[in-house]
Amino acid sequence: MMKSSNSPLYLLSCLLMLLLLPVPSLSADPDSLQDFCVADLNASISINGFPCRPASKVNASDFFFDLSKEGVTNTSNLNSSVTPANVLAFPAVNTLGISMNRVDFDLGGLNPPHSHPRATEMGLVVEGSILVGFVTTSNVYYSKVLTPGEVFVIPRGLVHFQKNVGNKKGIVFTSFNSQMPGVVLASTTLFGSQPPMPNEVLTQAFQVDDAVVNSIKSKFGS
Repeated sequence: MMKSSNSPLYLLSCLLMLLLLPVPSLSADPDSLQDFCVADLNASISINGFPCRPASKVNASDFFFDLSKEGVTNTSNLNSSVTPANVLAFPAVNTLGISMNRVDFDLGGLNPPHSHPRATEMGLVVEGSILVGFVTTSNVYYSKVLTPGEVFVIPRGLVHFQKNVGNKKGIVFTSFNSQMPGVVLASTTLFGSQPPMPNEVLTQAFQVDDAVVNSIKSKFGS
């Protein structure tokens, strides 16, 4: 006999089914099912990550990474440098759902507006006075100048930046809940893509003419 859709037993059964359904993890990356999986970056097959290097080919040095060296900040007019410790640079974080960056700022240095599609970011200011800002999906801008010892958090996917507004060099260490958070640089994405994004899209979006768009594209190699 079919149970009534309004019966308490039927409703209880539905509730139990919902509770037993697999629930997506709140972390950016899946939980690991083993102690470690040091990435084999040279593997020919990769399924949403990297396959594991055989444990026999793993040694102690694989689990340590050096972020003590200052990055070169004078290679562009941004006067900043990002040193990543993601899975590509630090294969031991493969499957662990975590990574870090070191960001160095010269005077006036800028880590330009960007987003991380796969991770929330938390950062610790170690040196300098750093303006940190982000914009929500409701187009609300939040910002604050942070000094050494202060921490910020950027929700996953939101556009944000950091700028050194002090009178000396700055250093920020950031962490992510993903082995490979990804980065989408607003300026490069829009004006430096290959093949180039159509001018008619950019002129209409920014309410400017072709000359302005072409001028900006020329600065980003498009």
